[in-house]
Amino acid sequence: MANRPLQLTLNGQPVGPVEVPDDLAMIDYLHEHQNLTGSRLGCGQGICHACVVIVDNPDGTCEEVRTCITGAHYFEGKQVRTIESHAKQDEAGNLTLNPIQQKFVDLFAFQCSYCAPGFVNAATVLVETAQRQPLKKSEVQDRIEASLGHHICRCTGYVRYYDATRAVLNDLGLVKEG
Repeated sequence: MANRPLQLTLNGQPVGPVEVPDDLAMIDYLHEHQNLTGSRLGCGQGICHACVVIVDNPDGTCEEVRTCITGAHYFEGKQVRTIESHAKQDEAGNLTLNPIQQKFVDLFAFQCSYCAPGFVNAATVLVETAQRQPLKKSEVQDRIEASLGHHICRCTGYVRYYDATRAVLNDLGLVKEG
């Protein structure tokens, strides 16, 4: 299989151009070439969504993309965020979780945490969408289900993930009456 150059922005940093095989899945690129192993290879068929990353679009929107079924070259020129981009580390090495991660921890949203990166990325896309257009209180549950419902968790069920996401939306003032 032939190689060709790949260039993208990954977690805010320019990457490449680097020669990458034409048929390399993005999950493999992240793990093997960038040592970013937070995105999980679950089913390998795009069903479980443990592998999702966030793609930031030029119009300011963002979306989840499954990396186990999407080739690395699909991401050419794109801005990509992995789970590793969410927490921030200060110069002393202290780690600060973002509000979504912190709420997931505070509400014990996960058990084994294998699927947690996908859920955090899904909740991030929902929160960032709500920051542009706050959600009506009457639509919050449906929006959470639409955002997180395609993610598979084999340990905890989904109630705690949904509750933590709802709490973040409320804490950040992203839910309005209606």
